[in-house]
Amino acid sequence: MFGIRYLKSPPTSYIIHFRDGRVVQEGAGLSFFYFAPTAVIVSVPIGSVDVPFVFNEVTADFQDVSVQGELTYRITDPQRVAALLDYSIDTAGRYRSEDPTKLNDRLLHAAQILARSFTQRHRLQELLVSSDALVAEVLAGLTASPAVAMLGVEILGLSILAIKGMPEMSKALQASAREELLRQADEAVYARRNAAVEQERMIKENELNTEIAVEQKKRVVVESQWDAQIAAEQKRREAQETRMAGKVAVEQQRAELVELQVANERKEADARAYGMRAVLDPIKEVDWRTLMAANGGSDPKFMVSLAFQELAQNAAKIGELNVSPELLNSLVRTRNGK
Repeated sequence: MFGIRYLKSPPTSYIIHFRDGRVVQEGAGLSFFYFAPTAVIVSVPIGSVDVPFVFNEVTADFQDVSVQGELTYRITDPQRVAALLDYSIDTAGRYRSEDPTKLNDRLLHAAQILARSFTQRHRLQELLVSSDALVAEVLAGLTASPAVAMLGVEILGLSILAIKGMPEMSKALQASAREELLRQADEAVYARRNAAVEQERMIKENELNTEIAVEQKKRVVVESQWDAQIAAEQKRREAQETRMAGKVAVEQQRAELVELQVANERKEADARAYGMRAVLDPIKEVDWRTLMAANGGSDPKFMVSLAFQELAQNAAKIGELNVSPELLNSLVRTRNGK
């Protein structure tokens, strides 16, 4: 009536009320009356917005791939967005232009450029299992992008729902993966058999080691016995050598004693010989008869015997010798002990 309208906005809408080019009021969730012919109402949604997308790209090995996901954002600076895009509404609450849809397109274009840079650096087989890396790189690029910051929005999240290649390539990769799994299964069977053989070998080796250990212990016992016998024999030999050394020492002492005794006896004999020479040398030139006479003294019998001996030695010079019977009788009787 008379152009007066009533506006009631939800809390997720930021309302800017212009009149004659000036901002009359602004804020989220406003309710007010306005004069439609002179008022311009701008409604900027500030709630989170989910934008689905499907990107068709080419990988590093020239394979077509589709990336399906969803981008979530919200407007954090409504004044900046209202200055860049037309968010004005009519009396029915409809946008007067298609600018609000352009914000989604600009964000998707920025995300697609970043996703294309990632896909072109990876091969198809790598890309199919790199969704987390793709999300991290695209999110980091959007957050640091000056174009996104200029739009006054905040990127809340990015999710990759699917990364798909061409059907024939998917089948080829599946076949390759299936063959790889079969090969791994065969390797697992071989590994299990090898493990069984290895376990058997280890068991036999342990048994052999046990036998070797037992034989070594026996050998140690035998060697200990041998060592004990050798030690006893060595001690016995040492005892014999000690006894022999004692006997040798005794014999050496005896030999030294004998030599000493011989030396002493020799010295005694030399002394006696020296004494005898000292006694005999003075009388060596004396006639033996004189010595005999001196030794016999005044024994008449001895003197008679010396006289007869002298006569016998000079018998050739004697012509005739007369011996009285009395003299012979006295000599004979004395010799016979009568």
